[in-house]
Amino acid sequence: MRWEQLFADLEAQLAEADRRERLAEAAEHTRAEQGRVRLGDRLAADVGRGVGMGVRGVGRLEGRLVDVGPDWVLLRDERSSPHQERLLVTAALVSVEGLSGRVDDRPRRFGLRHAVRALGRDRARVRVHDRDGDHLTGTVDRALADHLDLARHADDEPRRSTAVRGTVALPYDAIAVIQRL
Repeated sequence: MRWEQLFADLEAQLAEADRRERLAEAAEHTRAEQGRVRLGDRLAADVGRGVGMGVRGVGRLEGRLVDVGPDWVLLRDERSSPHQERLLVTAALVSVEGLSGRVDDRPRRFGLRHAVRALGRDRARVRVHDRDGDHLTGTVDRALADHLDLARHADDEPRRSTAVRGTVALPYDAIAVIQRL
C-alpha cells in the first residue's frame, strides 16, 4: 500500500511539473507573440474607433480613426464642422489613447508618398505641420521619394501662379501632420 501511495505521489508531482512547464512555455510564447505587434497593426484593427493621439510638434489630437497606412494614420475630428481630417505621420506619434488591444497585421500598401501624391493630384490646399511646431500652407506640387514640394500660398486662395509665394521642399521625416483645408 505504501508503494502505491509513493508512486501515486510521484506521478502527481510529475504531472504538476509538466503542467507548470506547459504554462511557462505558453506564457513565453504569448510574450514572444506580443513582442512582434506593431503600433500600426493595433491602429489598423481599431479603424472606426475614437482615439486621442499625442503628436510631436502639434500636441494632442482627438478623433475617429478613418484609415491606416504603413507610415500614416488618417484621423477625423467629428467635433468640427465640417469634419476635419488630418493625415498623421506615424513616426511623429508620441502617444495613443483608446486602443482596444486587437491586432490587424494585414499588409497596408499605400505609404505616405502615395497619400501625398493624391493630395497633389486633387490640388488640395493643405497645412503641413512639422515636428518642431511650425506649419506652412499651400498646395502639394510634387511627391518625391523622401520629400514633397509645397507651393506656398494663403490658406484661403487656390493655387494660382500669381498667389504662389515660393516653393519649399519638406522632408517626410520632418512632417507631423498634413491637414486638408
